[in-house]
Amino acid sequence: MKVLATRPPATKSELEVTVFILLSVILTALFEAIALLLLKDPSVGILAPGPYGLIFASFIPFYFDIPVTTRFRIFGIHFSDKSFIYLAGLQLLLSSWKRSLLPGICGVLAGISYRLNVFGIRRIKFPEFVASFFSRLSWPSSSALTGNPTGNVPSHTGRQIERNYAPAVGLASVVEPVEDAVATLVSMGFDQNSARQALVEARNDMNMATNILLEAQSH
Repeated sequence: MKVLATRPPATKSELEVTVFILLSVILTALFEAIALLLLKDPSVGILAPGPYGLIFASFIPFYFDIPVTTRFRIFGIHFSDKSFIYLAGLQLLLSSWKRSLLPGICGVLAGISYRLNVFGIRRIKFPEFVASFFSRLSWPSSSALTGNPTGNVPSHTGRQIERNYAPAVGLASVVEPVEDAVATLVSMGFDQNSARQALVEARNDMNMATNILLEAQSH
């Protein structure tokens, strides 16, 4: 008799990320359609391709939920470790002028709408097969994780953390990562397993976990 491996049901944090992804894409498309209808500008008739909506919607939880870990000054101007992310986002936003500016702004509006839970959109229920499909895309099992599911963090991040913080591996049996904290880190592009391991190492301290992930990424 052949035994088929089954994936465990999606956790609450996985479903939250799935809803965020789907709503960001849907709301961005809706805002873009309304903007094109109102503007009637032929120069933006063909918008820049790419996941602009999801990228710029993610800047909202990044701004509110990811703490600043380092502050410094350059020529008297104050910066933080998050400033470079904002600068990269600004460059992407202006990369094709109106053709990228419009979907970027619509993505930010989608992120704000989700954050404020406008019209109770967070309570929207998607069909189970849709949520399951996106959960598999966003949350591969550790044995199947061979690539870069988020597109932002190299796949070796988890191994780097394991190598740098091996003495504290024993904490994993004592400390369980908080699912909301895992979801917050993953929504900003960190690998799920790496985020969990960093939270275990940091004993669920978000500041320390972010430092661990950033340090691992820098290597």
